[in-house]
Amino acid sequence: MGDLCVWVCVLQFVEAAESLVGIGKGYSQYYATVDLVPARVGRTRVLKGQVADPVWDESFKIYCAHTVADVQISIKDDAVVGSAVIGRAKVPAAELLSGAKLDDWYPLFKENGDALGNSRIRFSLQFFAASDDPNWGCGIKDPRFLGVPCCYFPQRKGCNVTLYQDSHMADGFLPTIYQTGNTVRQPTHCWEDVFKAITDARYLIYVIGWSVTTSITLVRDLQRPIPGSEGVTLGELLKKKADEGVTVNLLVWDDKTSVEYIHKDGVMGTNDQETLDFFANTKVNCFLCPWNPDDSLSIIQGFEIGTMFTHHQKLLVVDAPVVTSGYRQSEQRRIVSFVGGIDLCLGRYDTQHHPLFSTLNTVHSKDFHQPNFTQANDIKYGGPREPWHDIHSRLEGPVAWDVLFNFEQRWKKQAGATHASLLLSLRDIPEFDPPSEVTAQNDPDTWNVQFFRSIDAGILAFLLLHSLLCCNCSHQSQQISDL
Repeated sequence: MGDLCVWVCVLQFVEAAESLVGIGKGYSQYYATVDLVPARVGRTRVLKGQVADPVWDESFKIYCAHTVADVQISIKDDAVVGSAVIGRAKVPAAELLSGAKLDDWYPLFKENGDALGNSRIRFSLQFFAASDDPNWGCGIKDPRFLGVPCCYFPQRKGCNVTLYQDSHMADGFLPTIYQTGNTVRQPTHCWEDVFKAITDARYLIYVIGWSVTTSITLVRDLQRPIPGSEGVTLGELLKKKADEGVTVNLLVWDDKTSVEYIHKDGVMGTNDQETLDFFANTKVNCFLCPWNPDDSLSIIQGFEIGTMFTHHQKLLVVDAPVVTSGYRQSEQRRIVSFVGGIDLCLGRYDTQHHPLFSTLNTVHSKDFHQPNFTQANDIKYGGPREPWHDIHSRLEGPVAWDVLFNFEQRWKKQAGATHASLLLSLRDIPEFDPPSEVTAQNDPDTWNVQFFRSIDAGILAFLLLHSLLCCNCSHQSQQISDL
């Protein structure tokens, strides 16, 4: 276990690359990949044009925890149908275990193992064993642990985190769980908290979803009524808040298979076009966002990825009142974010009992979802419905602002520069507190939280980002991922 640092620098083509690809002279698109076979762990940018001696000058820090025989560097050229391997260089893993830095020219070989003429590539590698790290074995309690390094967002202190199991927790389900100070963990109700957060927002409501279904209701437990929630759909709630002057911005994945008169709800069943139509000519700003493929891919590969691959961020950002020592400060506002694996869409409302039939005439009468059995994909057949089990979280403190910044980045790239003005400038609103800690470090409920995103080259270009939330506190460690 440890880190592998790779620096890909210069490739010298002695033998013409176009003859290897077999398509003659043309517009080359060279890039290099790093593999801990069979895992792909790194890829450079694409160098376009007729480049005889391409120079990438890029470095990678790779965390590895599995056994491999070789580190493999491959040089590829994009083609119309697919990328073609120009040549590969390998370094036996055993040569790296000493920790010494390797920096040399390495010969390139064809797929069949034959030498690629005199072509070669220069790169350097160095292995750092995890056991040599001063923090190794200390765990997250070590004060020197500052989160996962080399990430876009750093670890934030002084945060508060609420963890949710499923969109709703039925009363009486949770066993007695004792916490610090002999307190008992209380049941959580994710969609009820989402409803309250949206209802209480005064300035902004930002939503990102794989799917956002306007016809669902968030509050359905008759034993836990919330005034004003009965029968109110998510779509009507968002329109109501927008009419009140709240800025409501939605980024929903664009399913390219949802075509009018053919398959409007799309192959994935996201109903994205229906969502867009619902908010048309309203004060809610809704944009559909495609997955933009890496430009190093071929035309066919790009079409496949752009059509079938989805983004899976599921988050909500709202403004909320500032609460200090249990008291609400009258006018001051802060940012609260929800992140996790539960979309605000059809089929996600469920409890830990996961009923298949008993709720079809009640809480699921207008929210039936069954994509697995073609003979039962309509409630008129009597079920069963598809149960849904996932986790989610509510974030308060500095990390909640990281989620907000993530939304703003995507909005500027995907909604476009002409719609950038639809984002609120919170610096111009005096009621907003700046990002600040909401818990003291000696509070047993304080959390250190890091928000980070997994991205590839194509996603980076347009900031189509997955969410991964890593949370830890003094007594526990939780990881919430949406991959």
